[in-house]
Amino acid sequence: MVRWSVCRSSLALPACGLPSARHNSSMPVVRQALSPDNSSTVQNFSEIPGLWRNGLANLYSFWKLDGFRNIHRVMVHNFKTFGPIYREKIGYYDSVNIIKPEDAAILFKAEGHYPKRLTVEAWTSYRDYRNRKYGVLLKNGEDWRSNRVILNREVISPKVLGNFVPLLDEVGQDFVARVHKKIERSGQDKWTTDLSQELFKYALESVGSVLYGERLGLMLDYINPEAQHFIDCISLMFKTTSPMLYIPPAMLRRVGAKIWRDHVEAWDGIFNQADRCIQNIYRTMRQDTNTHGKYPGVLASLLMLDKLSIEDIKASVTELMAGGVDTTSITLLWTLYELARHPDLQEELRAEVAVARQSTQGDMLQMLKMIPLVKGALKETLRLHPVAVSLQRYITEEIVIQNYNIPCGTLVQLGLYAMGRDPDVFPRPEKYLPSRWLRTENQYFRSLGFGFGPRQCLGRRIAETEMQLFLIHVRFTCEIKICPFKLEISVLLHGLNPCRPSASAVEGGRATAMLVRP
Repeated sequence: MVRWSVCRSSLALPACGLPSARHNSSMPVVRQALSPDNSSTVQNFSEIPGLWRNGLANLYSFWKLDGFRNIHRVMVHNFKTFGPIYREKIGYYDSVNIIKPEDAAILFKAEGHYPKRLTVEAWTSYRDYRNRKYGVLLKNGEDWRSNRVILNREVISPKVLGNFVPLLDEVGQDFVARVHKKIERSGQDKWTTDLSQELFKYALESVGSVLYGERLGLMLDYINPEAQHFIDCISLMFKTTSPMLYIPPAMLRRVGAKIWRDHVEAWDGIFNQADRCIQNIYRTMRQDTNTHGKYPGVLASLLMLDKLSIEDIKASVTELMAGGVDTTSITLLWTLYELARHPDLQEELRAEVAVARQSTQGDMLQMLKMIPLVKGALKETLRLHPVAVSLQRYITEEIVIQNYNIPCGTLVQLGLYAMGRDPDVFPRPEKYLPSRWLRTENQYFRSLGFGFGPRQCLGRRIAETEMQLFLIHVRFTCEIKICPFKLEISVLLHGLNPCRPSASAVEGGRATAMLVRP
């Protein structure tokens, strides 16, 4: 069976942040989480339960149990064994792991003025090798903050939503038109297909339209060779990144390993695409052909703003592209899977979209304000099937969590996958209930699919809008069905497709997904 991505840790849309979410660095750090006995003496760091005394032995056990592909399951098991906080050392990788929302709030307040998390070493190694600039995803310190402030205004500020909606709406309409064309050709009022590939192309077309201001043509039956090469480069980059999370890229480079050479080739192709787009933008600016006031894309907007160097802009835009394709496509795939399992919910979503469409006369920007259940469905998908297994921060203050002292500089991880399945946090966690997000009770630090704080996902505004528009179009025009199948989930995007949609009937345990004309 074809293996696919379910939850990525380091490759996830990186944690960055909304300007409004940035906390005041002078705010006093909350020193202690609520505990059953607030009067008890704070315990030492060395007393935190877990597996941390022998990193090498733990590494061997982790490898023997296939823990690298099952980190999400390992974390759930460890929280059940040790409680809401545990310490773990695997090789040289030493971390404290937490699960409670109130502890996440403490972590947020201790992340400091320049939040720092784990980097994707494969990506930084390529940039060092090619002497390229780091983008905002990979930067740290003041260099990160100065770039981030500028990018926030152009990418994640609520004011930019009006720029993105027309571009993303156009792609959504084209996807639905493609679906209906396929249904017509089938002669059966349905289209059975590999949705994972279709959604990958949809996500790439969407994010490419917003970032580069041009369409790649991926909603067409024929894809030109240049666009296909770009698709292949994106796919190869992800494929070669995962193994280098555990094998040092420097070692692979020294031995001339094929995986390293393929990784370099993939990133070269991605950066070449950015170079071509920059050339097209300058050509358009010289010819002044953008006379209809259409938003030219993030890349062109940043170039015209002229507050970052071309190399800085190119680095950040390519990282946004890399982080914004499989993450959104996987989330949409899981959402369609859950909707296929809950036909009544499909009807509720269709009714909500119909009311919003009628009330706004089809104004998509206004419709996005009237679809709480659609937004709840995406939040619920990210709760059950988060793109990232955990969120990480290196704390800049000594803090106390669950009555344990944690020193400055410690890597602290919030287990997203485990928290989403914790009955103490989410009643009936095994149930897919988008309505849980419509309630008025406190949801503080429970919806963290895009991270938190100043370093939450820079592409959040693009991703949320892209997915909401997709569900508006698909739910209003299609019904989603799926055949029974056996599901296997493993981390780092290795697992069986939740929709393993195939071009034929169910065969050998494959799951066939169908888009049906209602």
